[in-house]
Amino acid sequence: MGTRVGLVVFSLALIAAPMTASAASSWASGATYNEQAIGKLKFGLTNTLLGWTSLFRTPMKASQAGENVVVGIGKGVWNAVGQTALGAAHAVTFLITPLDIPLPEGGTDILGA
Repeated sequence: MGTRVGLVVFSLALIAAPMTASAASSWASGATYNEQAIGKLKFGLTNTLLGWTSLFRTPMKASQAGENVVVGIGKGVWNAVGQTALGAAHAVTFLITPLDIPLPEGGTDILGA
């Protein structure tokens, strides 16, 4: 039992390590608490509702860049699931502005592009 717990903790640390080095989310630059809370809610809803589009955008970008499309599909699935689920976490915790949950690729950029 102890070995399994240790393996799970180690695996989660490996997965979370790249995310801890992520830059702050776009909403974090708000000057006031209200700007940050509203920005975090918008950011969370945008990623929750549009994160799934990464399933198509990421492989397309990989293809256009001449990269491996299969790797692009894998990254697209990872980004879509992460952006959608963690976007929901942003939306739910929008009143707790010090909590900035890093999203894969920094979140969806479909509205900013």
